[in-house]
Amino acid sequence: MVDFFYFTEMPYPEAPELDKYPAIRLTYPNRYFNPEVGVRIYREYLDQFAWAEEVGFDGVMVNEHHNTPTCLDVSCNLSASAITQRTRKCKILLLGNTIALWENPVRLAEEVAMLDLFSNGRIISGFVRGIGVEHWATNLSPVVNRERFEESHDLIVRTWTEPGPFSWEGKHFQFRYVNPWLFPLQKPHPPIWVPGIGSEETIRWAARHGYPYVVIYSPMELAEQLFTLYRETADKSGYATQPHHLGYTMGCFVGDDQKAVERSYEHVMFRMRMSAKGPVQHYAPVGMSSRSVSSRYSGKSRQPSIFQMSIDELREAGGFIVGTPEVVTERLYYVIKRLGIGHLIMEGQFSGLPHELAMRSIELLGTQVLPALRKEFGPSEASGTAIS
Repeated sequence: MVDFFYFTEMPYPEAPELDKYPAIRLTYPNRYFNPEVGVRIYREYLDQFAWAEEVGFDGVMVNEHHNTPTCLDVSCNLSASAITQRTRKCKILLLGNTIALWENPVRLAEEVAMLDLFSNGRIISGFVRGIGVEHWATNLSPVVNRERFEESHDLIVRTWTEPGPFSWEGKHFQFRYVNPWLFPLQKPHPPIWVPGIGSEETIRWAARHGYPYVVIYSPMELAEQLFTLYRETADKSGYATQPHHLGYTMGCFVGDDQKAVERSYEHVMFRMRMSAKGPVQHYAPVGMSSRSVSSRYSGKSRQPSIFQMSIDELREAGGFIVGTPEVVTERLYYVIKRLGIGHLIMEGQFSGLPHELAMRSIELLGTQVLPALRKEFGPSEASGTAIS
């Protein structure tokens, strides 16, 4: 059984004079932002999320990044709050909150609990370590990212599940009174998912907790290696990995014909080639991951990074699928079968792709592609709960 999520990072539709600057994140000047354009595209993005539910997606996903035109979703909780009022039944996946950067995890626990109540129990709470860009922007040492991440997680889960007041005296967080006056609707708490791009430590941590692990924009060859590590850790933790423990995120555009499909190419390539433009230290500062972990999978894949691939290479690798409904259905079937996943998250609006094309792509996915896939894989199952 597989569930299908629609996703967009809510990009700004243009990045003028980008060739003048070494990076698109962190230092690309915000003087190029037009608030009137912002008003329009936020409305369009909310329309896209609502339309995804209407045409048959099981859920929608929101994330957040900062200091970049590639992602105007600067608070996944704010976005989710708006989406709870525009949708009725679909899951809302926060993938997610960068909990290592929050100075008050109790406040975050309150916000997600409030969202769960707003949505009548439809929230999936993703906990994210984040990328180096956010550490530069918040002036937080990447060396403490992991230990802050894990302590924040423990505090949030306890806040959701244990009646207060109680105190918390940790290494990074101290609270005399933990007593927020609300709990999530879902028990024991909203499902927790963990995304990643290859950190062995993160994969093992997710597997030990029984949390679904979502591979973000990686070739299928690498995703298979990461899922193998998850399965090995799950076996050692005493349970067998099921499809609902594994998710995969990729780009996807569907057009009525090849001419419509080709209209998406420049936007796909901007998403792949330019959204990661910048020095490597912006994304992977020293101390973010241990040296042994960061080099674990380097050189193992025979393919280049998806951020360096052509359209045809992206199709083959699995990072992006672009085509007519028939082509996309066939390819998605192959991806799901090869990876053994239970969750497929499809980014459908990227760069300056015109709104009408994005809406039509969502419609074709929901009305033609997903029904065909459900005939093979069955209806979606519950999101799954953690191993206690």
